Amino acid sequence: MVDRLFSDRDLAALYDTLCAGRADFAFYLPLVMSARSVLDVGCGTGDLLRRARAAGHRGRLCGLDPAEAMLEQARRGSDPAAEWILGDLSTTRWDRAFDLVVMTGHAFQVLLEDDEVRSACAAVRSALTDEGRFVFETRNPAARAWRTWTPDHAVEVVDTAGHVVRVAHEADPYDGGDRVGFTTRYTSPGWDVPRSSRSTLRFLGADEVTSFLAEAGLTVVERFGDWGREPLTANGPEIITVAARA
Repeated sequence: MVDRLFSDRDLAALYDTLCAGRADFAFYLPLVMSARSVLDVGCGTGDLLRRARAAGHRGRLCGLDPAEAMLEQARRGSDPAAEWILGDLSTTRWDRAFDLVVMTGHAFQVLLEDDEVRSACAAVRSALTDEGRFVFETRNPAARAWRTWTPDHAVEVVDTAGHVVRVAHEADPYDGGDRVGFTTRYTSPGWDVPRSSRSTLRFLGADEVTSFLAEAGLTVVERFGDWGREPLTANGPEIITVAARA
């Protein structure tokens, strides 16, 4: 788990290293490969779409992200046929343009307010073709993933200059609600000063997610509890949802 948004170019350059070995890509990549046109919302550095192009995808691939530093990484060495768009679902609009819309990396959880969730779901529905699918995941709140967001679970990676960088998350005390704030600190002996960022994520349960989708005219087609496509369980780590136009 890492912050989705980076304004600092040095930190954006670390993103793919921090996310190396992502289990979710084994789930998402076959879906992308089977769709003629794909919108990746919150695409970050564009790693998923680059992998699809490298694997032979010849259709439309479009990445949308609100962080220019991330898109700079996406554009480097990328197939020019891939589209990289600065913005989010509140600033863009498509009409039945994509067979598949995905939100990976728990990007759905950055939608904090009800109106943000409603607006995003409505925009996705508008972007989907009649037979299209919206696939995304959110952490199961019952699993309380934030309990491991502590300095004890820090990781170390090597940046582009060869410096070892320590990355540590520290969650705020849990107040019983559906939002969890946390601070991420990046330190390195090769840097003049440490860096840090603040984030807040929203933890919605499966029924709440289903309700927001229904309001937007979307219906749940499939649901899984982990990246191995096991059924959703009460305390499983993920709520992975496949939705379609109702």
